Amino acid sequence: MHIPDGFIDAPTSLAAGAVAVTGLAVCVHKTADSLEERDIPLAGLTAAFVFAVQMLNFPVASGTSGHLLGGVLAAVLVGPYLGTLCVSVVLLVQALLFADGGLSALGLNVVNMALVTSFGGYALFLLVRRLLPRTRASVVVASGVAAGLGVVLASLAFTVEYALGGAGGASVSTVASAMVGVHVLIGIGEGTITALVVSAVLATRPDLVHGAAHLLPHRRLVVGPRVAPEGVA
Repeated sequence: MHIPDGFIDAPTSLAAGAVAVTGLAVCVHKTADSLEERDIPLAGLTAAFVFAVQMLNFPVASGTSGHLLGGVLAAVLVGPYLGTLCVSVVLLVQALLFADGGLSALGLNVVNMALVTSFGGYALFLLVRRLLPRTRASVVVASGVAAGLGVVLASLAFTVEYALGGAGGASVSTVASAMVGVHVLIGIGEGTITALVVSAVLATRPDLVHGAAHLLPHRRLVVGPRVAPEGVA
């Protein structure tokens, strides 16, 4: 899924970079308004986990391999705004230190693997969760389904970018069928891994799962009778 330098032309890459910068600026602004102290270590752990798993490829078909994108997982754990920032940091480190995805294509990769998967996938998560009973199992199922579909959304975004400024020799229809077909299979692995991770966190610390906040009991402020100070009638 990582796009290398030169695969998409400069105007399209610049436009995607502008979209990425704008999206990340909104995420930083929203996160600054709602970030709690306990979110910081969880965000670090989420980014570290996504980074580690993205480095591990699993075979799909015909010599093709795939890896976890992590956008939906991050969004379900820490919310779509902070989740987008987590994945974007991972993509930046990969581009700078491991040449995984080109620097000129960093905006494209952020759009596809951070913005599209985190926000598009989280919207799918909320939709599926709403259709299911109000249980932890529903959160797990919804996260798995959304993660699988989120991979397909990212492949569709890449197809649109290739149609706008692809530098390869293949036709758009060929790229679309190849990308979507392969990423449907990759999505099965993505959905399975995401569901397992969300299930494990829910079993131990459900209060740390942003997507399961609706299951937690709300604290109510109890106001007792007002007591007058001593000596005051």
